[in-house]
Amino acid sequence: MELWMKVRIFHFARIILRVPPLFVIDELLRIGLGVPEEQIALNTTEYGLKVTTSEQGILDVIAGNSTSTSQNWSTFYGSQPSYSLFSYQILIMTALRFLMCCLGCIAALCTFMLRTKQLVIVYLYLISVGTVFLSYWSHVSTMEAIISYLKSKEGGDSIGGDILSFQFKTLFMDGPGGTILKNYIFQSMLARLYCWIHRGPRDPRLQKLLASSFILPCLIGLYPLPMSVMTRVPVYFALLPLAICKSVLWLYGHKIWKTLYVGYQLGRTFISNYGLSALAESQWARLQVPSVLRTFWILRVAEQIVHMLISNEGDGNLNYYSMIKTLMVNGCETLTAVLGMTSIISVICHYIGSFFHWVLLIDNEDEKSMGTVSAMLFYILALQTGLTSLDKENRLLRLCRNLCLLFTAVLHFVHNIVNPLLMSLSASHNPALHRHIRALAVCAFLIVFPIWLLSFLWSRYTISTWLLAVNVFSIEVVVKVFVSLAIYSLFLYDAYRKNFWDELDDWVYIIRSFGNSVEFAFGIILFFNGFWILVFEAGGAIRAFMMCVHAYFNLWCEAKSGWSTFMKRRHAVNKINSLPEASPKQLSELQDVCAICYQEMETARITRCNHYFHGVCLRKWLYVQDRCPLCHEIMYKVNNQNESAPAPQENHENDGDRASIHGNIRGDAANLLGHNSAQPDYNSPREAASTSSAQEQTVQER
Repeated sequence: MELWMKVRIFHFARIILRVPPLFVIDELLRIGLGVPEEQIALNTTEYGLKVTTSEQGILDVIAGNSTSTSQNWSTFYGSQPSYSLFSYQILIMTALRFLMCCLGCIAALCTFMLRTKQLVIVYLYLISVGTVFLSYWSHVSTMEAIISYLKSKEGGDSIGGDILSFQFKTLFMDGPGGTILKNYIFQSMLARLYCWIHRGPRDPRLQKLLASSFILPCLIGLYPLPMSVMTRVPVYFALLPLAICKSVLWLYGHKIWKTLYVGYQLGRTFISNYGLSALAESQWARLQVPSVLRTFWILRVAEQIVHMLISNEGDGNLNYYSMIKTLMVNGCETLTAVLGMTSIISVICHYIGSFFHWVLLIDNEDEKSMGTVSAMLFYILALQTGLTSLDKENRLLRLCRNLCLLFTAVLHFVHNIVNPLLMSLSASHNPALHRHIRALAVCAFLIVFPIWLLSFLWSRYTISTWLLAVNVFSIEVVVKVFVSLAIYSLFLYDAYRKNFWDELDDWVYIIRSFGNSVEFAFGIILFFNGFWILVFEAGGAIRAFMMCVHAYFNLWCEAKSGWSTFMKRRHAVNKINSLPEASPKQLSELQDVCAICYQEMETARITRCNHYFHGVCLRKWLYVQDRCPLCHEIMYKVNNQNESAPAPQENHENDGDRASIHGNIRGDAANLLGHNSAQPDYNSPREAASTSSAQEQTVQER
C-alpha cells in the first residue's frame, strides 16, 4: 500500500510539473500575442497624446477592428505621409510585443517537453530568481513604511533610537515595528531557500554573505541614515544574489543549448527512421498529454471559481447558474483551454462507452476508442466553428451546439458497439436470453432518444443549418439501428431454419444497400448544408478543407464503392447463370454436400472441372476469386475485358463484418468531420465461417 501511494504521488508530481508551461501559453494566447485595443487606448489617454487621423488609421489596423481597412491602409501608405514619433513607437511596440510573446510560447513549449529531472532544475532556477525579486519587493515596502514613519514622527531620527528608548508600544502600535519583524522572518526564509537551491558556492563565507544580503537591509533600516540611501539599500543588496543567478545561467548556457540541439537531432533521427506519427505517439505517451491537459483545465477552472467567490464575497447572493455559465464560456476562450476541455470530454465519453460495454456484457477491447475519437471530433468542431474568436454570448451558444452534435456522434458510437453483438447473437444459437434483451434495450434507446431529442429541439428552435445537421445525424442513427435489427432478424430466422436459405444473401444485400443509400443521401444533404454555411454564415479555411474531405470520402468514395459492389454482384450472377444446373438424378448419384457450406445440395451448379456447389455459395466464392474452391481451375473464362474477374486478394463481400466492426467508429466520427468510410455488404456469419472452413480443407487436400 505504501509503495502504491509513492507511485501515485510521483505520477501526480510528474503531471503537475508540466502544467505551468501550459498556463504561460494560455496567458499569452489570452492577450492575443500583441497589443490589444484596450491597451492602445489606455496608452493614448494615459500619456495625454493627441492622435491624428492618420495615426488613428494605424491604430485601427493594428487593433484589427477597423470598419474601413482599405481606407486606413491608404492613409498609412498615403502619398504624403505625416507620421509623428508616436505612430512609429506604437508599431515598434506591437512588433516587439508579438515577437516576445512568440518567443515565450516557444520557450514554454520547449520547457513542457523536457524530461522530469530537467524540469526540476529549471523550476529550481526560476524559484531562486523569484526569491530575489520577492526579497527586493519586501525590502522596498518595508523601507517605505520606515520612511513614512520617520517623516510623521516629531522626535527621534531612527527606529533604533526608539528601540533603545524602549518605545515598543509606539513602534508596534503606530509604527512599522510589526512590518519590520515580519519582513525579517520572511527574509530569513527566503535566504535559507536561496542558499539551499544554490549549493554551488561551497565556500561557507560566500554562503553567509548570500544570507546576509537578504537579512541586512532589515537591520540597516534601524540606523539613522539619509532617506535617499535607505531607498537604494534594497537595490544594492539584491545585486549579489541576482549576479549569482545570471552567472549560473551564463555558465550553463552552452549546456542548455546543447540539450536543445541534442533533442532536435534525436527527434529528426526518429522521424527519418519511424515517421512523424510514431514520434508524436511516443512523445504523447511520454509527456502524458491527456492527464496534463485535464489537470491544467481543472486548475484553471478552480482558479476562476476562487476569483468569483472572492469577488462576490460581500454580496451574499451567488447565482450558481450564471457561475456555471461563466465557467463554461471562460473554459474555451483559448486554444489551450479548448484542449483542456477536450480532454475532459474524452474522459466523459470514455466512461459512457464503458457503461454501454457493461450493459451489453462485452469486453472493452479498445478502451479509449470512443473517448479519443470524441475528443478529436470536439476539437475539430471548435476550430471549424471559430469557438475561441467569438464573444461570450455567441461562444456559449456555439459550445452548446457543438456538444449537441458531439452527443449525436456518441449515439453512432454506441450503435457501433451493439451492432456486432447483434450479429453474433443472431447467428450463434446463443440461448442466453438476457443478452438478447440487453442488446435490444440499447437499440430501443437509440431509437427513442434521438426522436425525443428532435421533438425537443424543434419545439424550442427554428430551422437553421445547425438544427438540420442534428436532424440528419439523429435520423441516420435511427435508420442504422433499424437496418441492424432487420439483419439481426434475418440471421436469427436463418439460424433456426433446418434447410439452407438461398435468398438470405440477397435480402441482406437489399437491406444494407437501403441503409447505405440513405446515408449517402444524408451525406449529400450535409455537403450542401456545409456549403451554405461556408458561403453565407461562417466561412474559413478549416471548414473548406473539411468540406473537401467530406466530398471525397463520403460522396465520391461511397458512390464508387457502392457501384463497384453492385457490378461485382451482377457479374457474379452472370457467371453463375452460365454454368449448368445439376439435375435431380445427378444429385442423387453424387450424394455429397457442398464443399463451401457443408450443407446438403437440393440444387447445385456444375463447374467446368465437374465439381458441384450451391449456386449461392459459388456466387459468394466468385466475389473472392474466379477459381474452383477444390481444384483451383478457372471456372469461367471472360471474353469481355470489362467483365474481368477481380484479383484473388480483393475480398469485398465476406470481409464486410470485420470492416463494419473495426471501421464503423472511424466512419461515424468521420461522417461528422467529413471523412466517412464506406460500409460494404456482408453475409451471414455462419456462411462466412463455412467458407473459411472450406478454404482450409482445400489447402489440406492439396
